[in-house]
Amino acid sequence: MVSKINSCGISGIEGRRVLCECDLAGGLPRFDVVGLPDASVKESKDRVSAAIKNCGFRFPMKHITVNLAPGEMRKEGPVYDLPILAGLLCASEQLPPPGDDAGLIGELSLEGEVRPVSGMLPMAAAAREAGLRRLFVPADNAEEAALAGGLEIYPVRHVSELAAHLRGEELITPAPPYSFSAEGRGGADFSEVMGQESIKRPLEIAAAGSHNILMIGPPGSGKSMLAKRLPSILPDMTWDEALETTKIYSVAGLTGRDSPLISVRPFRSPHHTVSAIGLTGGGMRLRPGEISLAHNGVLFLDELPEFRRDALEVLRQPIEDGVVTISRVSGTCSYPSRFMLVCAMNPCPCGYFGHPSGKCTCTDQAIRGYRKRISGPLLDRIDLHVNVPSVPYESLRDRKPAESSERIRERVNAARERQMRRFAGSGVSGNAYLTSGMMQEHCRLDASAQKLMGDVFERMGLSARAHDRILKVARTIADLAGCEDIRAEHVAEAVQYRTLDREYLI
Repeated sequence: MVSKINSCGISGIEGRRVLCECDLAGGLPRFDVVGLPDASVKESKDRVSAAIKNCGFRFPMKHITVNLAPGEMRKEGPVYDLPILAGLLCASEQLPPPGDDAGLIGELSLEGEVRPVSGMLPMAAAAREAGLRRLFVPADNAEEAALAGGLEIYPVRHVSELAAHLRGEELITPAPPYSFSAEGRGGADFSEVMGQESIKRPLEIAAAGSHNILMIGPPGSGKSMLAKRLPSILPDMTWDEALETTKIYSVAGLTGRDSPLISVRPFRSPHHTVSAIGLTGGGMRLRPGEISLAHNGVLFLDELPEFRRDALEVLRQPIEDGVVTISRVSGTCSYPSRFMLVCAMNPCPCGYFGHPSGKCTCTDQAIRGYRKRISGPLLDRIDLHVNVPSVPYESLRDRKPAESSERIRERVNAARERQMRRFAGSGVSGNAYLTSGMMQEHCRLDASAQKLMGDVFERMGLSARAHDRILKVARTIADLAGCEDIRAEHVAEAVQYRTLDREYLI
């Protein structure tokens, strides 16, 4: 006898419907799982057989064949334990089938407990798109599955609960629909930053247009402190952004019962020893890396020159395209990676070049070699390069609270709203992501601004990409000022935020 149970699996960060077919045939007892399973799926037969016996059911002593279709999709993880168990019990007529409109997902313990799995949100979305109406999932994954909408989610804690429900003895209460609400920011606030008013302005511009920014300054000047406060002035996430980000975190196994939805923009700060694979993702099971975990948020690279050269260079394509494609022997997948790149570095190896104390003893050659660890193509992709000076003693003595993150965020939100109206229907969410064709329409310069831009381009020897980055920053500055046109003063301010192009090319 053959039974068919609907389930779902993961391919990249997208879910795909999987049909679990269980056949019981005569002959010597045997248990085979086919359909391109990995090692963890093959191990399901041991977990399933133990769970069937320990839950009081009769394990069918037949030639068992479990097929996970479609056969060309690689099956990974223990998510198929529950549908395989249900398929065997249905095929052996110990349980009634759950129905063609129902799906099952979950890992089993040897005693029959249903454990949570990774990737529940994209799998639930795939079940809804496949036309399923009911989904039986681990109880700890129920809230996350409810995010997909359009499904009745049944939280299952133990195989005995599922059996009682299918027999009609004791029905499982469906999980309530998830109610979305933006979480409070809390945490670090710009009002705690003493001094550094000149740096808060470029950070506000970066937040308003999703621009990449590099801060250069001596140790203790507050670069890391400022970067960690940047998320507090970013716009609130939309529902679509929250769902897209949650999918990535779900596949990476970083969601849970207490945090089913990622509703606050991510802030990722990998150590400078991170590898290229750690940044982009990959491995045996092609998991997302740091740049994808920072999607719709901030990727902060502290001590930028200390990162491995190959790790930094892999950032170039994702910064431009907003997506990273990983190709390995085991397969190919693409992950979204639209993030704000925020970097910090010292001006020289010892960190005190240009410091009022005169403590720097680095030679010109040492300084040049230190800065050349960052390639020109990567610098071209960073919109703002700003100096972060040491905090003067008077600013430390002044305990008056500075402008709060909430006030700054109001201006950022106003600028973002202008951009959303301007780019409505184009799929572009910020000035930093303008295409060449859109720039011709939305970044037009008057005569004075055009002359200034031409002089700057020739004098600084800018690349075409750096030219476009300056225009995008100028567009954001104009938005913060409430101007539809880009004026010469907006271009002039944008040029001031290209420190490495102006001063550090030694």
